[in-house]
Amino acid sequence: MNGLRVYINDTIAETISGHHVFYCRREAGPYYRWVFDGALSEWRVGRVANSRISAKDLTPATWKKLPVALQRSMVEHYED
Repeated sequence: MNGLRVYINDTIAETISGHHVFYCRREAGPYYRWVFDGALSEWRVGRVANSRISAKDLTPATWKKLPVALQRSMVEHYED
């Protein structure tokens, strides 16, 4: 997916229910935060206010290291 960057927040080692919390951004667009909802067994996404996130706190994550279900959810999210 062109222009999509995926990150993790290594500053505070964000995890929920044993799953990493991921962030993504496409080109100069907004940041989105992805968390795994164990009750629904799916990845949930929410837009992050620019004032709540700093690019210096985020570390790039490789696409290959993302859970397959999260990859699918991200692709669906960005389909226009």
